[in-house]
Amino acid sequence: MTAPAPAPAKFPRSLLRKPSDDAAARIFCFPYSGVGASMFNQWPRMIGDVEICPVQLPARENRFREAHYGTYQDLAQSLADELLPYLDRPAVFFGHCAGSLPAFETALRLAETGGPVPKEVVVSAQVAPQHCPKDRFLDMTDEALGAELSQLVVARGGDAHPMLIELTLHVLHQDLDANRLYHRPEPTLLPAAITALTWSEDPEIEPAELTGWREWSEHVTFTELPGAHYAFLDAPAELTRLLHSLALPDALPAEGHH
Repeated sequence: MTAPAPAPAKFPRSLLRKPSDDAAARIFCFPYSGVGASMFNQWPRMIGDVEICPVQLPARENRFREAHYGTYQDLAQSLADELLPYLDRPAVFFGHCAGSLPAFETALRLAETGGPVPKEVVVSAQVAPQHCPKDRFLDMTDEALGAELSQLVVARGGDAHPMLIELTLHVLHQDLDANRLYHRPEPTLLPAAITALTWSEDPEIEPAELTGWREWSEHVTFTELPGAHYAFLDAPAELTRLLHSLALPDALPAEGHH
């Protein structure tokens, strides 16, 4: 009699794929408003021996039937629980624009519950919580938002079908409601380092607007990378090298991506 095949290993819905047991470190990548983990589809799975782990949020893509997460704090509570088993080795949280805020909130939630925290939280093109909400999407019409989403879909190699844009707009409005509500007037120290990124050709945010992150950690670094606001979508070498160095400071990434 043939033995039954073992059941596939389960992993949380908040991750696009099961993290590898062989990775020396992990980088958890948080999507920004209106989209899901597929926004990182042009990123490599590994940078040397550091694994890229895209975070998937409810109400979009393969989780489109699930209810929206509500607030960043509610989202952080569930993400902290689900990511906890995979923080057993060095980790970095990365978020761009509004994606930086749930990344930061999840790290803060982990710290508050006494769990392991990421070595570094990398916030890209995003003001600190005490200066929120600040997002140009908040005051845009549906027509303008639809045009912006179409441009992003094409930039990621997709087809901006009107039905896709309509579905994305529905999620985007809920995400913007969460962004609109988010504000932390009194900073507390996160027991992790923070790297605040700006982009040399990004007209949306100036480096001086990120200085408020100094109030949230004893170790804050400000870095400018070459490129425009959405340059990160292509996983530029300057960014992947930086993330690798933060995850494994004493190691060099292998030549190329695999």
